[in-house]
Amino acid sequence: MNDRAGRRRARRLAIGTAVVLALAGMNGPWLYRFGTEKYHQYKINQPEYKAANGKWEIIEFPEEYRQNTIHAALLRTGKVLLVAGSGNNQDNFDAKRYDTRVWDPVKGTIKKVPTPSDLFCTGHTQLANGNLLIAGGTKRYEKLKGDVKKAGGLMIVHNENPDKPITLPAGTKFTGKENGKTFVSKDPVLVPRAKKKFDPRTGAFLGNDPGLGRIYVEAAKEGARYETGTQDNYRVGGLTGADARNTYGIAQKLALDKKDFQGIRDAYEFDPVAEKYIKVDPMNEARWYPTLTMLSDGRILSVSGLDDIGQLVPGKNEIFDPKTKKWTYTEKVRQFPTYPALFLMQNGRIFYSGSNAGYGPDDVGREPGVWDVDTNKFTKVPGLSDAKLMETSNTVLLPPAQDEKYMVIGGGGVGESKLSSKKTRIVDLKADSPRFVDGPSLEKGTRYPQASILPDDSVLVSGGSEDYRGRGDSNILQARLYDTERNTFERVADPLVGRNYHSGSILLPDGRVMFFGSDSLFADKANTKPGKFEQRIEIYTPPYLYQDSARPALSGGPQTIARGATGTFTSAQASSVKKVRLIRPSASTHVTDVDQRSIALDFTADGDKLTVSVPKNRNLVQPGWYMLFATDGQGVPSKAQWVKVP
Repeated sequence: MNDRAGRRRARRLAIGTAVVLALAGMNGPWLYRFGTEKYHQYKINQPEYKAANGKWEIIEFPEEYRQNTIHAALLRTGKVLLVAGSGNNQDNFDAKRYDTRVWDPVKGTIKKVPTPSDLFCTGHTQLANGNLLIAGGTKRYEKLKGDVKKAGGLMIVHNENPDKPITLPAGTKFTGKENGKTFVSKDPVLVPRAKKKFDPRTGAFLGNDPGLGRIYVEAAKEGARYETGTQDNYRVGGLTGADARNTYGIAQKLALDKKDFQGIRDAYEFDPVAEKYIKVDPMNEARWYPTLTMLSDGRILSVSGLDDIGQLVPGKNEIFDPKTKKWTYTEKVRQFPTYPALFLMQNGRIFYSGSNAGYGPDDVGREPGVWDVDTNKFTKVPGLSDAKLMETSNTVLLPPAQDEKYMVIGGGGVGESKLSSKKTRIVDLKADSPRFVDGPSLEKGTRYPQASILPDDSVLVSGGSEDYRGRGDSNILQARLYDTERNTFERVADPLVGRNYHSGSILLPDGRVMFFGSDSLFADKANTKPGKFEQRIEIYTPPYLYQDSARPALSGGPQTIARGATGTFTSAQASSVKKVRLIRPSASTHVTDVDQRSIALDFTADGDKLTVSVPKNRNLVQPGWYMLFATDGQGVPSKAQWVKVP
């Protein structure tokens, strides 16, 4: 009996063991992942790990304040402007739902701001008065081939009359003289008067150069039968007499092919104190994906973008004067792809790194170089590796800005190419013959890498994806600190959120870095599920904020310091300060941030007083508000003091 009971116990134990082993076999991967994740969380929260690698944390806004943030800028109040416009959402665009938020990263407060136009894919830059200039945006979303119901395209309107311009209202009909098909304009167009031509030697009249106007037209009815395949001249409806004789249209192919985004002319200043948009005169050209860059005199250069026809603005660049609030064309034209990375140099010229967001011919305006805006002279800079992989790359002016060294990071092939670059390329523009050389490589080919200058002169490079818009689940959850002195990358803590298209990063006044956006095309590796816009903010706290040394503190001091002048601040840690930096606040979109720069300041310490000197060069120290950081020997920065350079 006891033997039978023993055998039953042994049988139950064997069965139980088999069940446990079977369950363990079935759930082993889960148990392993669970244990691994628990250990990972434990490890990354250890003080020694954070002191070496930093730490990431996710901030999720309450649902009513979430938006598809496309643009972000640090305001002189320390708050962050988050702009979505329609947020790459056709339904929002059709309903005219345009979003803007002002977020206080210290207090955690969020405010909704009325948004007057669709500022999706606008341009922006910091102004000398502390406002943010915002110009351009979206007039029409793109339509892919198959979704286009009415044939359409560009109509060039000619005016042969030298005595008067002519305005054609929206809804004007154009009828082909050969094809007999009628197309209707979507917007009004002003066609300037013709220009009389004279022989410079004899003064003899040679005829007129017609005034030209550009307008988008589409067929009056749907269907492929209304497409045209060749050029035709078009009669303009509603005109009589001399106007009818002098005014006509010429169009090439008007078809059902893909229609690109169209831009707007609207321009605003955002007031960080009143926290509202202030309308200024519109640009002369409509622009979608433009770059705005400050010039030597504080005026703003606006370059590139898709126009109100959906075509690349043909090199007609213009300048905004903050005093008059008006725009004027530059005398010369020069064409770039959209969102070109353009930086003001210390000699007053503009450096174009070759980084861009993509739209535009693949053989026009792609080569990097130094541009004199006044004379239009462009001097190419050679040596760029992976030169055909510059779309969606990032360019940063390495700290300190006085060295005038730039790093170009990653990038991809033209359009929706699968190709991406793991290269970094560095150019010293102070060299006798500037030439790009390769810097340290990334582990993977990287489109859309975010890059932020830190107060200790390192550069945080994070995120991106191997493929176009994160296709194939290719987001890169890696971050590195670039050491400008040693020209090396050091891997740090991995971000928690993937970031690709429509993403960026911003240095905050407390020395942390915020990340926003990401607009994956698909949500799975097989590219079968549509992607979802990333609405969460992520904050990276660098290793320097986990060091043992007491953090330097600044107080007092002037709020305004002129170029060539000094300012004295109080700091109990003045004797331990090794670097002082003026860092211009960022305005970031599409991993393009031409505002950020870190300027080294000479300084002296006397007791608890720290006296800093601002350089005299107005091209180096552009007018406006800056964050002033003092950093000790361990690389630990103070919280920023805001200083205005008039």
